[in-house]
Amino acid sequence: MAGLKDVVTREYTINMHKRLHGVSFKKRAPRAVKEIKQFARMHMGTADVRLSPELNQAVWKRGIKGVEGRLRLRISRRRNEEENAKNPLFAYVEPVLVASAKGLQTSVVEEEI
Repeated sequence: MAGLKDVVTREYTINMHKRLHGVSFKKRAPRAVKEIKQFARMHMGTADVRLSPELNQAVWKRGIKGVEGRLRLRISRRRNEEENAKNPLFAYVEPVLVASAKGLQTSVVEEEI
């Protein structure tokens, strides 16, 4: 990873099937949210992970037990503008609308600010 101090945005395909294998039906969507946060924490190296409301809707759209097998996510590492914030950076996770997430590679997104 290039320095942890830089702001970056990447698109990932996350395999939810393998992360939710063996999880009880009534715990699948809540576990999916936890797994997405853990994935973002690991790949962005930030303790603070925030999920967009659209991502929550994408996870829950087929109900508590019908989580998609693969999700395409855009994870941005951003600077925390709040004063006296514990972490200087946070990760913001939002869904990417694609017809099929199968076979898509991780890519760096150039953001114009």
